[in-house]
Amino acid sequence: MAWQDFPPFTSSNIATIRSDDEQMVLEIVFNSGGTYQYFDVPSHVVDEFKAAESKGGFLAARIKGHYRYSKV
Repeated sequence: MAWQDFPPFTSSNIATIRSDDEQMVLEIVFNSGGTYQYFDVPSHVVDEFKAAESKGGFLAARIKGHYRYSKV
């Protein structure tokens, strides 16, 4: 996979985010240590996520419950 890290951000819940546009996979590492991969996430949604002021708010509103996922 060709992972691209999100630019640095501050979040009380999320440690890091990276994406693979070719595979349409979004990977989120939480401060608690859990890592989840979300599948079939379109690149425009990833771009909106990168630009979102609140990463946790965007995750709750636009990612969770909308895309298949797996705990890594």
